[in-house]
Amino acid sequence: MPLFSAPSFAPGQVLTTCKLGLGQMLSWGSAFYLPAILAGAMGESLGIPPSRIFAAFSVALLMMALTGPVAGRLIDRWGGRPLLMATNLLFALGLVLLSQVQTQVQLFAVWLLLGLAMGAGLYEAAFATSVRLYGKAARGSIVGITLFGGFASTLSWPLTTWLLHGWGWREACLVWAGVQLLVLLPLHASLPRAPARASADAVVPPTGLPAAPAAPAAALRGQWLSLVLLALTFAAIWFIGTSMMSHLPRLLMVSGASATAAVAAAALVGPAQVASRIADYALLRRAHPLWSARIAVTAYPLAALLLAVFGAPGAWAYALAFGLGNGIMTVVIGTLPLAMFGAQGYGQRQGLLMVPARMNQASAPFLFGLALEQWQLGALWVLMLAASMAATALWCLRPKQV
Repeated sequence: MPLFSAPSFAPGQVLTTCKLGLGQMLSWGSAFYLPAILAGAMGESLGIPPSRIFAAFSVALLMMALTGPVAGRLIDRWGGRPLLMATNLLFALGLVLLSQVQTQVQLFAVWLLLGLAMGAGLYEAAFATSVRLYGKAARGSIVGITLFGGFASTLSWPLTTWLLHGWGWREACLVWAGVQLLVLLPLHASLPRAPARASADAVVPPTGLPAAPAAPAAALRGQWLSLVLLALTFAAIWFIGTSMMSHLPRLLMVSGASATAAVAAAALVGPAQVASRIADYALLRRAHPLWSARIAVTAYPLAALLLAVFGAPGAWAYALAFGLGNGIMTVVIGTLPLAMFGAQGYGQRQGLLMVPARMNQASAPFLFGLALEQWQLGALWVLMLAASMAATALWCLRPKQV
């Protein structure tokens, strides 16, 4: 008997998943991925080094960590539709203000606002919205949302680069603000309203799905060790993922690859992530997500070993192995807590679980960049250590199901 059954999709669930996924793809592209393209031009315009832009971005990531639990609790209570619509307005306001900044103080203040929007409007919010609507049946939706999200950089980086060279960084911010108001706000307004709750703790699934039993609070109190292990796992995984998001081309060049080859190899990460998510859902959708996580986490040390042993010729294999593992782990971050603790209180619990991960995310670009500068390819040991911590935590967990 499978440890985690795959329930049927509810009426309208596929369409809702597509709406949430498209919203994630454009929201990630309109904020999180902007500094990678615009930092140089912004710094030159404001008369500050690009590192200062990334410092402001790190402040935004810290704000994300603080916002997550509050946003999750609001979604648990009211559903995701009103909150996601509010974040579209916040994103648009922040991007308009970003296009007008003239001083460092204004820059940091605007990124704080954008951090608030990201903390309440990115993956965890979309996952919680789906769980609030569909309960345990949301696993398929979470996979679908991440399939769209996997193409965020593929879409946003070329588009933002084109806007930058065609009009300028300020105009690029205004275009993305328009996307939030004209595309995403109506899109999220068309999401189904969350069903009424029978009580403060009950989750009522849409018509067509059986009601999932609520997990008693007393049972969750006894799960503190599992919560700690999950938080440790997610923190380690987000450190690895953000380090690579910031430094992958540079790491591959340190291994001996040319700049062109490094960028080409790094471009494989996005398709590899999407392919691994499809494969995971096709092959392991009836298995407990813990098994997907245990399999996927082995990709990180495997990738590091390939690059350390083969150097530049291993750059392509490194990017593929990293993308395959990271693609599944992004899904697991949404599905594993759902499988272990159920739908009750999912949003708030997910927000709390992700606080250490967001803190690590804020520090990862600086810390791994420093390791790369000091130790060159020896910086791979930092990733190996983080992957070992995640793997140990995952093997200490038991595949419980609520």
